[in-house]
Amino acid sequence: MTEKETPISLASLMTPSKTVTLDFPGCADMTVDLCYLAREELLKLRKKCITTKFSKKTRQPEEELNEEKFLTEYCKAVIKGWKGLKLRYLEELLLVDISELDPEGTLPFTQENAELLMKNANDFDTWVTETVGDLENFTSNK
Repeated sequence: MTEKETPISLASLMTPSKTVTLDFPGCADMTVDLCYLAREELLKLRKKCITTKFSKKTRQPEEELNEEKFLTEYCKAVIKGWKGLKLRYLEELLLVDISELDPEGTLPFTQENAELLMKNANDFDTWVTETVGDLENFTSNK
């Protein structure tokens, strides 16, 4: 007589997030540590940034997303670090004045730097958002 195997539960296999290090396109030796968030985690993050206000026009409560807060929370959640962000790369991403600095010097990762880059560098913002949204970047063996 054989024992019946206990069925595997999908819930026991799921993980809410995973961080990987990826090369940033067009910037040699620059890597960014990005964290994939499961849909449930993204919804929790969004919910933290919603306020409910009473509308005088409709006389109904209305939800409003605090975009500034969402960007801050999103950056904290998905950008975990970077290496090799040379100052000269910044000139390709946004308007900066690095004339007094060594272009080969690097910009250190800080939460503030990550947020400013996401707010002001459209290419960086787009790449992060598209990369984090593509599950394949976090599942394939690279």
